[in-house]
Amino acid sequence: MKPTARQTAYNVLLKIFKDNAYSNLALDAALKESRLDLRNKAFASALVYGVCERLFTLDYVLSAHLSKPISKLKIQILTILRLGTFQLLFMNSVPSSAAVNESVRLAKLNGCSYASGLVNAVLRNVDRNGLVLPDKKDKLHFLSVKYSCPQWLVEKWLSEYGEERTENILACSLKANKLSVRVNRLKISTDELCDRFASKGIECERGLDENSLVIGSLSSSVEELDEFKEGLFHVQGLPSQLCAKALGAKEGETVFDLCAAPGGKTFTIAEIMNNKGKIKAFDLYESRVSLIEKGASRLGLNIVEASAFDASVFNASLKESADCVLCDVPCSGLGIISKKPEIKLKKPQELLSLPDIQYKILQNGSRYVKKGGRLVYSTCTLSKAENEAVCQRFIKENPDFRPEKPFPKISDECFVTVFPDENNSDGFFIALFIKEGEK
Repeated sequence: MKPTARQTAYNVLLKIFKDNAYSNLALDAALKESRLDLRNKAFASALVYGVCERLFTLDYVLSAHLSKPISKLKIQILTILRLGTFQLLFMNSVPSSAAVNESVRLAKLNGCSYASGLVNAVLRNVDRNGLVLPDKKDKLHFLSVKYSCPQWLVEKWLSEYGEERTENILACSLKANKLSVRVNRLKISTDELCDRFASKGIECERGLDENSLVIGSLSSSVEELDEFKEGLFHVQGLPSQLCAKALGAKEGETVFDLCAAPGGKTFTIAEIMNNKGKIKAFDLYESRVSLIEKGASRLGLNIVEASAFDASVFNASLKESADCVLCDVPCSGLGIISKKPEIKLKKPQELLSLPDIQYKILQNGSRYVKKGGRLVYSTCTLSKAENEAVCQRFIKENPDFRPEKPFPKISDECFVTVFPDENNSDGFFIALFIKEGEK
């Protein structure tokens, strides 16, 4: 039997909830294997991302209509209920009868016929009562349910960034970011690429600088565009492009990108250097190294040398051999939950070990920098423990490095946090350090 969009979404969500699969990877794989048309692929995608984004809200609503705790339900039944509730509350284009009846059908088709009555009754109650939020007097609970975010994270952001900024971050976490790309000016100008997109009916607008574009919705995947295949651009978020620019790499220099895969920052740095010099792009896993190699080849960037490398282990043979070092370290990803909503399922204790790992990579990276050279530390998270605190520790323990303003024309800050509500982009952190001495 040909799988439906709802069945595909159900299968993907089970992998996310049971196996901790990444939403984007699990969904991409499922859609490639499916025989769904474009419309149904879009519907399946909306269901998967929608349920993940609104999970805490959905579970709050469901709890009001269940006689036992959600934790007591089999994950198969809970997934079906979440799918149905999302359609009822957040998809106006889906008739209530379809949301309920198709959820009952999913139960019967997936070995849960015994629970079809429960699914029918609960979803009809959800449809009848709608979304009722908690009392605003309990701020943490209210914000958690309204914006579907764990209370521990709401509390963290309130304490670090204040109420107004926190609510802005939370609101942005439920908005879809537009697709940002970096124009490969070694092959084409921004105006020329805009014209090519326009000729295909693809909307685009200028991004943060002359080589950045934000493009509208596509009828197919970005990899299928001729312009992508020809290496005229690569996909890269706006703050990530800023990060690469902050490094200030110049023609003929040697650059290390310590945690480079899939390679977006490496590619932008190579283009800024006019493909003249040397970039050593490292990543821990061989499989991800191949992503860098393929991307560099597609873009025509022959100064990139990609190899497997553990950035948390110091390599004495590379000591003071780079003009610039980029440490875009592994992090909690709290700045990109609009793209990867399953990040919200993390437990706070899972993040406790990250600052030490991040500091070790930064410390190692600093030892590869020549005198007078530049060092950038960056994350895609909004967490002062992973951002400012790591940098403050580094300054205290490394007096031969001084913090520098990465964007002096637009900010007086040495440590720059890019908030998602400022540019409808990812949350990001960028810090620049200069090693004392002359080259």
